[in-house]
Amino acid sequence: MRIIVNSLRLIAVIAVVAAILAQWLVSSKLDSYLFWNFFGYFTIQSNIMIALALAATLVASVQRKRGAVGLSVFRGASTVYIATTGIVYNTLLVSVDVQTSVQWSNDVLHKIMPVYAVLDWLLFSDRARLLFRHIWWFLLYPAVWLVVILIRGATDGWVPYPFLDPDLGYGVVALYCLGVAVFIALMGVLVVGMSRLRIVKV
Repeated sequence: MRIIVNSLRLIAVIAVVAAILAQWLVSSKLDSYLFWNFFGYFTIQSNIMIALALAATLVASVQRKRGAVGLSVFRGASTVYIATTGIVYNTLLVSVDVQTSVQWSNDVLHKIMPVYAVLDWLLFSDRARLLFRHIWWFLLYPAVWLVVILIRGATDGWVPYPFLDPDLGYGVVALYCLGVAVFIALMGVLVVGMSRLRIVKV
Protein backbone atom coordinates (compact mmCIF):
# COMPACT_ATOMS: atom_id res chain seq x y z
CA MET A 1 0.00 0.00 0.00
CA ARG A 2 2.84 2.41 0.82
CA ILE A 3 4.24 2.02 -2.72
CA ILE A 4 0.84 2.74 -4.28
CA VAL A 5 0.27 5.83 -2.11
CA ASN A 6 3.76 7.16 -2.77
CA SER A 7 3.32 6.58 -6.51
CA LEU A 8 0.04 8.51 -6.51
CA ARG A 9 1.67 11.41 -4.68
CA LEU A 10 4.61 11.46 -7.05
CA ILE A 11 2.24 11.56 -10.04
CA ALA A 12 0.31 14.41 -8.39
CA VAL A 13 3.49 16.45 -7.82
CA ILE A 14 4.64 15.89 -11.42
CA ALA A 15 1.17 16.84 -12.70
CA VAL A 16 1.21 20.14 -10.80
CA VAL A 17 4.70 21.03 -12.01
CA ALA A 18 3.79 20.17 -15.61
CA ALA A 19 0.49 22.10 -15.44
CA ILE A 20 2.06 25.26 -14.01
CA LEU A 21 4.94 25.08 -16.48
CA ALA A 22 2.57 24.63 -19.43
CA GLN A 23 0.49 27.63 -18.39
CA TRP A 24 3.60 29.72 -17.69
CA LEU A 25 5.02 28.99 -21.14
CA VAL A 26 1.85 30.40 -22.70
CA SER A 27 1.40 33.33 -20.31
CA SER A 28 5.05 34.40 -20.46
CA LYS A 29 4.71 35.14 -24.19
CA LEU A 30 1.97 37.72 -23.63
CA ASP A 31 2.81 41.42 -23.73
CA SER A 32 0.95 41.85 -20.43
CA TYR A 33 2.99 39.14 -18.67
CA LEU A 34 4.60 39.99 -15.35
CA PHE A 35 6.31 37.36 -13.20
CA TRP A 36 4.75 38.59 -9.96
CA ASN A 37 1.28 38.70 -11.47
CA PHE A 38 1.45 35.13 -12.77
CA PHE A 39 2.64 33.77 -9.45
CA GLY A 40 0.31 36.11 -7.55
CA TYR A 41 -2.73 33.96 -8.32
CA PHE A 42 -3.99 31.97 -5.35
CA THR A 43 -4.48 29.08 -7.78
CA ILE A 44 -0.78 28.93 -8.59
CA GLN A 45 0.33 29.44 -5.00
CA SER A 46 -2.04 26.85 -3.53
CA ASN A 47 -0.97 24.27 -6.12
CA ILE A 48 2.70 24.94 -5.41
CA MET A 49 2.04 24.52 -1.70
CA ILE A 50 0.14 21.24 -2.06
CA ALA A 51 2.87 19.93 -4.37
CA LEU A 52 5.53 20.82 -1.79
CA ALA A 53 3.45 19.26 0.99
CA LEU A 54 2.94 16.03 -0.93
CA ALA A 55 6.62 15.92 -1.94
CA ALA A 56 7.70 16.40 1.68
CA THR A 57 5.24 13.72 2.81
CA LEU A 58 6.61 11.39 0.13
CA VAL A 59 10.18 11.94 1.32
CA ALA A 60 9.14 11.37 4.95
CA SER A 61 7.40 8.15 3.93
CA VAL A 62 10.48 6.88 2.10
CA GLN A 63 12.59 7.69 5.15
CA ARG A 64 10.02 5.96 7.39
CA LYS A 65 9.39 9.17 9.32
CA ARG A 66 5.73 9.33 10.27
CA GLY A 67 3.29 11.80 11.72
CA ALA A 68 5.43 14.93 12.19
CA VAL A 69 3.08 17.62 13.49
CA GLY A 70 4.75 20.48 11.60
CA LEU A 71 4.52 18.67 8.27
CA SER A 72 0.94 17.63 8.99
CA VAL A 73 -0.04 21.23 9.75
CA PHE A 74 1.55 22.38 6.48
CA ARG A 75 -0.10 19.59 4.53
CA GLY A 76 -3.43 20.23 6.24
CA ALA A 77 -3.22 23.95 5.45
CA SER A 78 -2.27 23.20 1.85
CA THR A 79 -5.25 20.86 1.58
CA VAL A 80 -7.53 23.65 2.80
CA TYR A 81 -6.05 26.11 0.30
CA ILE A 82 -6.30 23.81 -2.72
CA ALA A 83 -9.87 22.86 -1.75
CA THR A 84 -10.67 26.58 -1.58
CA THR A 85 -9.16 27.02 -5.04
CA GLY A 86 -11.39 24.28 -6.39
CA ILE A 87 -14.59 25.56 -4.78
CA VAL A 88 -14.03 29.23 -5.64
CA TYR A 89 -13.12 28.45 -9.24
CA ASN A 90 -16.05 26.12 -9.85
CA THR A 91 -18.58 28.47 -8.25
CA LEU A 92 -17.37 32.02 -8.97
CA LEU A 93 -14.91 31.77 -11.85
CA VAL A 94 -15.88 28.84 -14.08
CA SER A 95 -17.75 31.12 -16.50
CA VAL A 96 -14.91 33.66 -16.78
CA ASP A 97 -13.48 33.61 -20.30
CA VAL A 98 -9.70 33.26 -20.22
CA GLN A 99 -8.57 32.77 -23.80
CA THR A 100 -4.93 32.21 -22.88
CA SER A 101 -5.72 29.36 -20.48
CA VAL A 102 -4.28 25.91 -21.27
CA GLN A 103 -7.32 23.68 -20.83
CA TRP A 104 -5.68 20.52 -19.49
CA SER A 105 -3.52 22.61 -17.17
CA ASN A 106 -6.60 24.48 -15.99
CA ASP A 107 -8.35 21.17 -15.23
CA VAL A 108 -5.37 19.83 -13.27
CA LEU A 109 -4.97 22.97 -11.17
CA HIS A 110 -8.65 23.74 -10.53
CA LYS A 111 -10.40 20.38 -10.58
CA ILE A 112 -8.18 17.31 -10.34
CA MET A 113 -5.74 18.48 -7.66
CA PRO A 114 -8.39 19.83 -5.27
CA VAL A 115 -10.23 16.50 -5.37
CA TYR A 116 -7.06 14.42 -5.09
CA ALA A 117 -5.60 16.44 -2.22
CA VAL A 118 -8.77 16.15 -0.12
CA LEU A 119 -9.00 12.40 -0.78
CA ASP A 120 -5.29 11.95 0.01
CA TRP A 121 -5.77 13.72 3.34
CA LEU A 122 -8.98 11.86 4.16
CA LEU A 123 -7.90 8.35 3.23
CA PHE A 124 -4.24 7.92 4.13
CA SER A 125 -3.16 7.62 7.73
CA ASP A 126 0.37 9.06 7.64
CA ARG A 127 -0.49 12.37 9.31
CA ALA A 128 -0.55 13.60 12.88
CA ARG A 129 -3.73 14.36 14.77
CA LEU A 130 -4.26 18.09 14.45
CA LEU A 131 -5.86 20.39 17.00
CA PHE A 132 -8.56 22.97 16.36
CA ARG A 133 -6.16 25.76 17.31
CA HIS A 134 -4.20 24.89 14.16
CA ILE A 135 -7.05 26.43 12.14
CA TRP A 136 -5.66 29.86 13.06
CA TRP A 137 -2.48 28.91 11.21
CA PHE A 138 -4.61 27.90 8.22
CA LEU A 139 -6.13 31.39 8.11
CA LEU A 140 -2.85 33.30 8.36
CA TYR A 141 -1.54 32.82 4.82
CA PRO A 142 -4.83 33.66 2.99
CA ALA A 143 -5.16 36.78 5.16
CA VAL A 144 -1.67 38.00 4.19
CA TRP A 145 -2.32 37.16 0.52
CA LEU A 146 -5.61 39.08 0.61
CA VAL A 147 -4.05 42.17 2.18
CA VAL A 148 -1.35 42.24 -0.51
CA ILE A 149 -3.95 41.85 -3.28
CA LEU A 150 -6.20 44.58 -1.88
CA ILE A 151 -3.22 46.95 -1.64
CA ARG A 152 -2.26 46.18 -5.23
CA GLY A 153 -5.85 46.63 -6.39
CA ALA A 154 -5.98 50.06 -4.75
CA THR A 155 -2.59 51.15 -6.09
CA ASP A 156 -1.60 49.62 -9.44
CA GLY A 157 -5.09 48.25 -10.20
CA TRP A 158 -4.09 44.59 -10.59
CA VAL A 159 -6.30 41.93 -9.04
CA PRO A 160 -6.19 38.22 -9.93
CA TYR A 161 -9.93 37.57 -9.75
CA PRO A 162 -12.98 39.66 -10.74
CA PHE A 163 -14.67 39.40 -7.34
CA LEU A 164 -11.72 41.27 -5.78
CA ASP A 165 -11.96 44.20 -8.18
CA PRO A 166 -12.24 47.50 -6.21
CA ASP A 167 -14.59 48.81 -8.91
CA LEU A 168 -17.25 46.51 -7.45
CA GLY A 169 -17.10 48.56 -4.26
CA TYR A 170 -15.24 47.53 -1.15
CA GLY A 171 -18.48 46.48 0.52
CA VAL A 172 -19.10 43.86 -2.17
CA VAL A 173 -15.45 42.77 -2.12
CA ALA A 174 -15.62 42.47 1.68
CA LEU A 175 -18.66 40.18 1.41
CA TYR A 176 -16.87 37.91 -1.04
CA CYS A 177 -13.79 37.85 1.20
CA LEU A 178 -15.92 37.06 4.23
CA GLY A 179 -17.57 34.19 2.40
CA VAL A 180 -14.21 32.73 1.38
CA ALA A 181 -12.85 33.18 4.93
CA VAL A 182 -15.84 31.33 6.37
CA PHE A 183 -15.31 28.52 3.87
CA ILE A 184 -11.61 28.28 4.78
CA ALA A 185 -12.47 28.11 8.48
CA LEU A 186 -15.11 25.43 7.92
CA MET A 187 -12.77 23.47 5.67
CA GLY A 188 -10.15 23.78 8.39
CA VAL A 189 -12.56 22.21 10.88
CA LEU A 190 -13.15 19.32 8.46
CA VAL A 191 -9.43 18.85 7.82
CA VAL A 192 -8.71 18.75 11.56
CA GLY A 193 -11.55 16.28 12.03
CA MET A 194 -10.27 14.12 9.18
CA SER A 195 -6.84 13.98 10.81
CA ARG A 196 -8.37 11.83 13.56
CA LEU A 197 -9.44 9.16 11.04
CA ARG A 198 -7.33 6.19 10.03
CA ILE A 199 -9.12 4.74 6.99
CA VAL A 200 -6.17 3.35 5.04
CA LYS A 201 -3.04 2.54 7.00
CA VAL A 202 0.16 3.66 5.27
